[in-house]
Amino acid sequence: MNTLEQNRSPDKAHALVQLLRSRSYEEIRQRMYDSPPGSAWWTACKTELDIRNGEQMAAALLATSRVLERMKVSTEQLERLAETLAQETSLVADQLSDSKRAGRRLEIAIYSIIGVSMVQLFFLVFAAFGKR
Repeated sequence: MNTLEQNRSPDKAHALVQLLRSRSYEEIRQRMYDSPPGSAWWTACKTELDIRNGEQMAAALLATSRVLERMKVSTEQLERLAETLAQETSLVADQLSDSKRAGRRLEIAIYSIIGVSMVQLFFLVFAAFGKR
């Protein structure tokens, strides 16, 4: 192969790549497999497939980056919600503790009222029977 043919080969491959831009992925792969390795068609098909794969990879990386950013925002929001939930749970636990103490005081007050009532009842009974 002389120098002129070597200079024309990349130009030909470039022209073929431009031709392949409008072709389907499957058609390009088939044409590549039908051409011998190292030929202009094989090189053009490989170049076009590499370009398309690179574009798909770049698009996938961009989509992954966007998803990761959304996940980061969601994680931060979940962390804030978890902190709020922990604070509210602590407040509810404090309220339950206060309610338990109030319940104990109420129980003592009820026992006291019952005791005082029974003492007054016995006093009335003794007073009523004592006058007879």
